[in-house]
Amino acid sequence: MEQKTIGGDHLALRDQVLAELRRRIVDGDYAQGERLTENRLADDFGVSRNPVREALRVVETEGFVQILPRRGAVVATIDETAVRDLFAVREQLETLAAGLAADRATEQDVARLRTLLDQASAATEAKDFDRVAELNSALHLAVIEISGNRWLASISASMYHHVHWVFRVGASQRAPHSWVEHIRVIDAIATGDRSAAMDAARQHVEAAAAAALELPQRPTA
Repeated sequence: MEQKTIGGDHLALRDQVLAELRRRIVDGDYAQGERLTENRLADDFGVSRNPVREALRVVETEGFVQILPRRGAVVATIDETAVRDLFAVREQLETLAAGLAADRATEQDVARLRTLLDQASAATEAKDFDRVAELNSALHLAVIEISGNRWLASISASMYHHVHWVFRVGASQRAPHSWVEHIRVIDAIATGDRSAAMDAARQHVEAAAAAALELPQRPTA
């Protein structure tokens, strides 16, 4: 499929390029270890090199791109250390969020979560794993929002780009198991059982971490 260009968009161009560059990395359009030259990205996006250069600086600080000697910018590789660090933080944040959500969720909140579960089930059946990955992040971020803790929401916003990235790599194997675990979390939130929600969230993150660590590790560029 032909990639759309965004050179004709008159909104903040660097932000447009940044969002699209991040999306293509997370969705695997630009593979781990792949070289990303400014010229190539400028052609891909239909823009000049300046907003591309600025966007590359941002995704480098976010950990999506590495600048290597004699190669320039390459897509970062998801290695074991990065996965372990990510899931260590996820376990703390998501366990807390699930407990708070169990205390604070309204009927409308629970209905919203169940709608996301239904959509994810349909996407899994259709083997639409890009959509499954989007819904996985949407569900977790919804629980965090329902928790009502603004610090959790702030910390998690950038982290979930990486969660999406890791999940998308193994989505075809992980998705059916993930949604069964999600149902346990949402059921506990729906009944207001704080302890059960926290336990279900912890078990879910542990299972997700184990699955991510079983994925074949790509060689560094």
